[in-house]
Amino acid sequence: MFKLLKSKKLFIGVVHLPATPGAPRYSGDRRAVLRRATEDARALIGGGVDALVVENFGDAPFYPEQVPAETIASLALALAAVQDLAGELPVGVNVLRNDARAALGIAAATGARFVRINVHVGAAVTDQGVIEGRAAHTVRERQRLCPGLPLLCDVHVKHATPLGRESVVDAALDTFQRGLADALILSGVATGSPPESDVLSQVRKALPNAPLLIGSGLDERNARKLLAHVDGAIVGTALKHGGQVGERVDPERVRRMREFFEAAPRKAKGS
Repeated sequence: MFKLLKSKKLFIGVVHLPATPGAPRYSGDRRAVLRRATEDARALIGGGVDALVVENFGDAPFYPEQVPAETIASLALALAAVQDLAGELPVGVNVLRNDARAALGIAAATGARFVRINVHVGAAVTDQGVIEGRAAHTVRERQRLCPGLPLLCDVHVKHATPLGRESVVDAALDTFQRGLADALILSGVATGSPPESDVLSQVRKALPNAPLLIGSGLDERNARKLLAHVDGAIVGTALKHGGQVGERVDPERVRRMREFFEAAPRKAKGS
């Protein structure tokens, strides 16, 4: 997947699944979950994304670490359905809130091309309680199950407060150099909230060769400014009708966002 970074800013669209079986808001219609996944994936692909990530967004409140078997099965089915549409486009998975082991298992079974991990090193206080990174376990399981699978890891992830006092730069250094993340993700404080441009600049300066992605809040108002500092972005809310996270993907919004990625300078500031 990272071969794409040599020629363009990486545009990753998010497939937000509705609540899956077992979750409080599950509708009881498993086919509806897959229909929504494929409809949104089709809109994202048609609009020009470079990759997609599937996540169990509708399952709140989330388990802090291990999710149940029915969640893993639902994600695997959704991922396979999206892969059928995506063809050669990379499709990854994010098992919320922080089940990296389940994500690796899904990737090994489905051929997913990357995983996103919210807390890979350190610890964070979240609405699920304290979540601790398990980098040592994750990278060893990756080697056993799916060697070389890219780990896209958040730094000071949204909807969380770092338990330690490290700066975002120090956390990024630990995540990349000691946690062996393949790419770093920087987000704002919550879903739909962008990171500050000076934070992106600081991390870029400290790690000029690390793939750096925006993980939340990129939209048409800030895309030109923020994309100048990074190698790509994961975009969800801004691609929905009306910019509302609960709505379906709007193909026209995807196409317009694609134009920002095409216009952004290939070389990130500070790299």
